[in-house]
Amino acid sequence: MATTKKAKEEMAISIPGIKLKRFSLKLVGDSPLIVHAWSEKAKKEMLYKQMKKATTGKDAKRPMVDFAAALYWLSEKPEFDSMTDDEIMAAVQKGRFGFPVLAFKSSAIDAAYQQGAVDKKTTLRGAFHIAGEFAEIEGAPPVIREDMVRIGQGTADIRYRPEFTEWSVTLEITYNEQAISAEQITNILNLGGFANGIGEWRPSKDGTYGRFHVA
Repeated sequence: MATTKKAKEEMAISIPGIKLKRFSLKLVGDSPLIVHAWSEKAKKEMLYKQMKKATTGKDAKRPMVDFAAALYWLSEKPEFDSMTDDEIMAAVQKGRFGFPVLAFKSSAIDAAYQQGAVDKKTTLRGAFHIAGEFAEIEGAPPVIREDMVRIGQGTADIRYRPEFTEWSVTLEITYNEQAISAEQITNILNLGGFANGIGEWRPSKDGTYGRFHVA
């Protein structure tokens, strides 16, 4: 039987229009932030291993190179292998660094889900977005830290990574007012900063580092 015009009107689905708004939000660190970006050297070693390609073996460890290579450089990244340790430290002192904005969003969404604020994480993933790939870290230059870690099959290793003892970032957020409010975004970011944090050894990974709050 043919569908009548009236029946078609009754079957119509009403989809509310999108209402985009923007605002800036400053986050301030409550505990030091440990950063560990994948270095080009580490990525190359992983690729060679997956390709079953022969390698020349591991180079001698240079703590200062490992430290500088673990940063997310926003300014031009130097060629560390041809530099002395003093030159590397001088470059770090003058450099600009960031942290992936997706880490802040994931921290907030995971916290909202853990607290039962949403049934599905996908609900929040499409409700707001943070501009750019990295948020610039503001504050004092990073310091080098030495940690004993366990890698494959319990093998011990020493890692040299950057730590920002005092830090803050400013996020540029776009959100759909039909789905979420600026106040709700602020609240879940606060919750994420307290419960989950970002970076290495954060609360969600049984640590205490990388905690933050909304300024």
